[in-house]
Amino acid sequence: MSKKNIQPANSSAPQFDSHFHEAFRELVLWRRDVRRFRNEPVNVDLVKSLIELSTHAPSVGNCQPWRFVFVESNHRRALVKASFERANQQALEGYEGDQKKAYAKLKLDGLDRAPIHIAVFADEGTKDGYGLGRQTMPETISYSVVGAIHTLWLAARMHGLGMGWVSILEPEIVTKALKVSHTWSLVAYLCLGWPEENHLDPELERHGWQDRRPFKDVILKR
Repeated sequence: MSKKNIQPANSSAPQFDSHFHEAFRELVLWRRDVRRFRNEPVNVDLVKSLIELSTHAPSVGNCQPWRFVFVESNHRRALVKASFERANQQALEGYEGDQKKAYAKLKLDGLDRAPIHIAVFADEGTKDGYGLGRQTMPETISYSVVGAIHTLWLAARMHGLGMGWVSILEPEIVTKALKVSHTWSLVAYLCLGWPEENHLDPELERHGWQDRRPFKDVILKR
């Protein structure tokens, strides 16, 4: 790389001060998986602006594989809800004893009250990016979509919106119900709306399902 292409440290790149650092940390800590929503509408233009921001997330080979499907049909929403109920019952049967009782008490979706439903897919057939980075790790196309979803999660929280990720679903059933391209694979089904309540601690931690792992346990050296 020639010296003329190297930007000096005092170039026009934005500078984020300590107040921004604190605010960003607070935003990350207050991002919650919301399942309880108020029965109030959400401006769709606001949601679209948040999705636009999320599409600036990194993607493998810059292929931008995310595809966002607004699920507005009551019929299709009912098919998704039925899929959740079947998958949730199957998951319940996989537990025993006290853990099964604890699982049965958890609220694991906001499908009934969330005003906005969005299914997010990875377009595995996209030619964009020319396959760069995917030949050895093809799963990175889905990782790219997850990056966009997390960006959307933070952006929604920034505006006071709650977002919940419903993963207890049958991907093939949901994909078929939404009539999308056969090259698209379901990554997430999202519920968005104004939260009924706000908590700093995760719901699953609050209800005794899983405590937070100590930070020191997730760093290794080799």
